[in-house]
Amino acid sequence: MGKLNRRRLTQGTAGRIVELLRRTPMTIDALAEALDLTRTAIRAHVATLQHEDVVEQRGLQRGPSKPARLFGVTAEAELLFSRAYIPILTQLLHVLDQRMSSAEFDGIMREVGRQTMAGRTLPRGTLGERTRAASALLNELGGLTEVEEEHPGHFLIRSHGCPLAAATADHPEACNALESLLSEFVGERVTKCCDRYDRVRCCFEVSPS
Repeated sequence: MGKLNRRRLTQGTAGRIVELLRRTPMTIDALAEALDLTRTAIRAHVATLQHEDVVEQRGLQRGPSKPARLFGVTAEAELLFSRAYIPILTQLLHVLDQRMSSAEFDGIMREVGRQTMAGRTLPRGTLGERTRAASALLNELGGLTEVEEEHPGHFLIRSHGCPLAAATADHPEACNALESLLSEFVGERVTKCCDRYDRVRCCFEVSPS
């Protein structure tokens, strides 16, 4: 899903299949009839979309001889179509900031980061290996990061952007959620050192507790 974008899911035959499946689960035969394509062509597109975690099987539909598989769009793919999350959640942060003290707001953001890690498998290995795993996690969340070893046993995760840029522009406390998230993930102390001169670029220092 990380390599997909909204345009990819709205163009060509794949886009037409996704549009139909967002409306209702359909079988290969139904898609072929709706799009005036062969079953072989539809099956190939659906297989690719399944591999990309865009489409998933949604049960079976009774047929004259044997049941046919129904397909629908995954919840992860639906997220690519929504433009409501950023403005709604950014406004939520604004309301919380207005109604809470700085300490309360900061505490909530850190708790959000900690709880985001609930149920996730944590990395093992050396601090460097865990730091690189944390860098990969940030990339999954929309960052573009690299790991530097400042000196033995101390690392920096530098990003060329910020996955929470829409929020941190007005509410830098949102960075504390990522700081806590990474600390829980790595199992060591993580301290933010973000660059806000030109545009927000994440930076986190990882060092032994």
